[in-house]
Amino acid sequence: MKSGFIEISPVLPSLDIDRDVAWYLKYVGFELLHKDDMYAVLRRENLCIHLQWHADTKDDPHLGGSVIKIFVKDIEPLFSEFVDRGTVSKDKLRIQTPWNTSEFGFYDLNKNAVFIVQDL
Repeated sequence: MKSGFIEISPVLPSLDIDRDVAWYLKYVGFELLHKDDMYAVLRRENLCIHLQWHADTKDDPHLGGSVIKIFVKDIEPLFSEFVDRGTVSKDKLRIQTPWNTSEFGFYDLNKNAVFIVQDL
């Protein structure tokens, strides 16, 4: 029996929703679906990323440093796009890793790591 899973939408911590939405629009090519002072939802094709503001206090820590992997069918055109956007440099693409992927990654402004991966 299939589970019925449709998608997964990571919620990444943010210290500045407006700044981080602008960054994801410019450097990752997402479009904005919703934004208020404390939360934003961004989409690109079938992917959603949520950003949630944290005060970075003892009661509401920022906890940056999340890691997400986005799997794609063809990494080459995406890598070229991200180089053109200034998101990554031309030397960041790893072709045919020992674990049978091609991939590149970058950090957002909150030190969340985003990896784009193609299984080989």
